[in-house]
Amino acid sequence: MGTHEYEDDPRNENVWISVNGELLRRPDAKISVLDAGFLLGDGVWEAFRLHRGVLVFLDDHLDRLWHGAEVIDLEMPLNREQLVGRIEEVIEANEMYDGVHIRLIVTRGLKPTPYQAPWVISSLPTIVIIPEHKRADIRRAENGIRLVTVDVIRGPQNVQDPRINSLSKHNCIAGCIDAARKGGDEGLMLDPNGNVASCNSTHFFIVRDDEVWTSSGEYCLNGITRRKVLDICGANGIAAFERDFTIDDVRSADEAFVTGTFAGVTPVIEFDGEEMSAGVRGPMAERIQNLYIDLIRSECGG
Repeated sequence: MGTHEYEDDPRNENVWISVNGELLRRPDAKISVLDAGFLLGDGVWEAFRLHRGVLVFLDDHLDRLWHGAEVIDLEMPLNREQLVGRIEEVIEANEMYDGVHIRLIVTRGLKPTPYQAPWVISSLPTIVIIPEHKRADIRRAENGIRLVTVDVIRGPQNVQDPRINSLSKHNCIAGCIDAARKGGDEGLMLDPNGNVASCNSTHFFIVRDDEVWTSSGEYCLNGITRRKVLDICGANGIAAFERDFTIDDVRSADEAFVTGTFAGVTPVIEFDGEEMSAGVRGPMAERIQNLYIDLIRSECGG
């Protein structure tokens, strides 16, 4: 499972889940088979972390959610304040405070018949909020992941826009399958021009001569953690660049790491079967991990 390995928590078996504002226990939380999200993957989603009672980087995540909805021409049925109220309601119902992962899904709503046209709809959008007691496996933060190049690429915006959190995740799923077949924890995906884009579920960085590089961003999701890492670098005198680079640049890099909302910053210790940074977490990855943890702590009031 790579960066998404987590500690199992029995409390999740019966958590309250919000379905269109109604709180239901996990076994009872269901949507219709005629929902556009189920039929077509038609919708957007967002993930949040709750640390010490604080929804970290909340405004950044909401900005991305609203942007994604706008791109697919989905009108949000709630305003930001109302949506945050729903998230807080389900957090309170579950008496959650720390170590919580929240998945929020907005679909286009119920269809009168299985049909792709987005204007053929018979309800308001469906909003589901799934909170879980979920902590990343801390061993990954030190032991890292094995990365492999996959044959599945990230396409351009006029095929399926990779810059939004669409429910249609087949491109990433295909990359994940290919990575597993090749013995990797995650797959490094290229863009149509042969440059590095991102991983199938995280963003990718390399370190060369004390410089941090990540992709141009044209063919990957607008990652919140990715952006925070770039900001951290800028604030701490670390040269960081968004640029095109190739697999050859990765092979000759000093070290590499990946980023994501769930696990934060995770080192890469092997790429395409070859060790990176002598098979251990590199010094830059460790430094950025610590700076990112400091940022999270400051967001949560220390």
